[in-house]
Amino acid sequence: MEDFKNTSNKFQNIVLENREKLNVTGIVDIFSFDDQIIIMETELGMLTIKGDNLKINKLSIDTSDFIVEGRISSLAYSDSDMGTKKGKSILGKIFK
Repeated sequence: MEDFKNTSNKFQNIVLENREKLNVTGIVDIFSFDDQIIIMETELGMLTIKGDNLKINKLSIDTSDFIVEGRISSLAYSDSDMGTKKGKSILGKIFK
């Protein structure tokens, strides 16, 4: 029996608990965030998180983990490249 092999080597896990806590893995970069919207690049494309009172509780560059809490109303993927349109990302500005 042949094992399933992921040829793309990309991964993404999203766990949403009661629409109040979101854990995302496979984060590449964060382009913008405030208490209503977070835009980030993941291994599988751009991810936009919308809600109210959003707060980033964990961001690990080493493990590519991200935890946000608040009232989460939507998650949406897109394939557009925000990095070339907006200039430097949040992480790019922090870690010059």
